[in-house]
Amino acid sequence: MLSRRMQISALLMLAMLAAGCGAARPVKYYVLDVNPAPANSPSGQIPVSLLVARLVASHLYHDDRLVYGSGPVQLGTYEYDRWAEPAADMVQDMLVTILRSSGQYRTVSKVTSNVRGQYVVRGHLFAMYGVDQPELVARFTIQLELYDPASHTTVWSQIYTHDEPVTEKNVPAIVEAMDKNVTAGLQQLSAGITQYFVSHPPQQAEPGK
Repeated sequence: MLSRRMQISALLMLAMLAAGCGAARPVKYYVLDVNPAPANSPSGQIPVSLLVARLVASHLYHDDRLVYGSGPVQLGTYEYDRWAEPAADMVQDMLVTILRSSGQYRTVSKVTSNVRGQYVVRGHLFAMYGVDQPELVARFTIQLELYDPASHTTVWSQIYTHDEPVTEKNVPAIVEAMDKNVTAGLQQLSAGITQYFVSHPPQQAEPGK
């Protein structure tokens, strides 16, 4: 009799596992789509080469899972909703695209071992998540600074922080609001970098010197 019960239990367990496997949720991936403004005329080009460093960020933003806020101090991640690449890397790529597409600089590249530049754009990604407060918003906070390797000094720094309202309470709506927020923030900070060079015209120099 005991053997019979064990067989029934085993069959029930297998049935539950099979049902669980069949009901597995698919993972959804999201991207941010930057639409940079048209480039300025070459006559207004600033004669410098910029390097964009990888952003400093929490390990949460070096992972591909979307982050959400729960209360004033707690963060969590979605299991089945993810970025197509880590958030910090995606924001870095968007910043390079915006700076490069402006047409205002001689070159704009990521920091690598074989690329030289006169200034380095460094940043810290503090927040990039959806949170109820009590209205649902897409929160984005980032700080950028312009570093001059020749003088070993930070010559410019600015922070952007904004809560973009989310139209519906679902992940696609959060991503859409985040896309708008990140694009606006990076464009604002990019304009701040340009304004620094307008106020402090650089001397003509070869890249890396």
